[in-house]
Amino acid sequence: MKNKIILVNVIMLVFTFNYLNGFSKYKLDVIVIDAGHGGKDPGAVGKISYEKNIALKISLHLGRIINENLPDVKVIYTRNDDSYPTLNKRAQIANSKNADLFISIHCDSFTKPTVRGTSTFIMGLSKSNANFNVAKRENSVIELEENYEEVYKDYDPNSIESIMLLNLTQKSKIENSALLAGLIQQQFSNRVGLHDRGVKQAPFLVLWMTTMPSVLIETGFISNREEEKKLNDNTHQVYIASAIFRAIRDYKNYVESID
Repeated sequence: MKNKIILVNVIMLVFTFNYLNGFSKYKLDVIVIDAGHGGKDPGAVGKISYEKNIALKISLHLGRIINENLPDVKVIYTRNDDSYPTLNKRAQIANSKNADLFISIHCDSFTKPTVRGTSTFIMGLSKSNANFNVAKRENSVIELEENYEEVYKDYDPNSIESIMLLNLTQKSKIENSALLAGLIQQQFSNRVGLHDRGVKQAPFLVLWMTTMPSVLIETGFISNREEEKKLNDNTHQVYIASAIFRAIRDYKNYVESID
């Protein structure tokens, strides 16, 4: 308990420092793109495909489109092949590179094959069982990691200490995360014609550990036969990546215009 109190005090000092220095002109320089799952972790499994492969293809398309249209923005991938970086490693990459945005790409899955649509998640302690179950499924991959109980021992969204840490570390970025998430869903719905399941909050580990505005995008349901076919179509993957890019571009223009 003593160590957690010390950690809270340190985070309060960091948060105060960042807040006081937050009046300088903001510029979006570095984006980390995280293709969910990979390697020994296939993610959700559909009739004809694995989530990990779809997420990687969309992520690579997104990075290419950003490089072509925003040459002043550096793109970093947590993986660009069929490898398996741990959730902790993904967050470390973003934090160590001082990223300005963290974008995690996924596919959704559900027991009912008729469920469809896209969602964009930001970090939060949602009271929705559906949102919590999505986070629980994505977070369960830590069981594939060595010493995961030790590495993630401070992550408990049901504890008072974790809630305190969440409030301190997330408040400074939650508004920007929500802004980007809303723009992404708007692009999906208005420009690509995808069913909009909205912006949601849930306790995703990978969002918890990043220190910059972060979103986790569920690009469609691999458990829905029609959506799975689209998710495996290269043209549709480009449409999804282009929609995310336009949201990032609009987000960049907005945050950089604030005095």
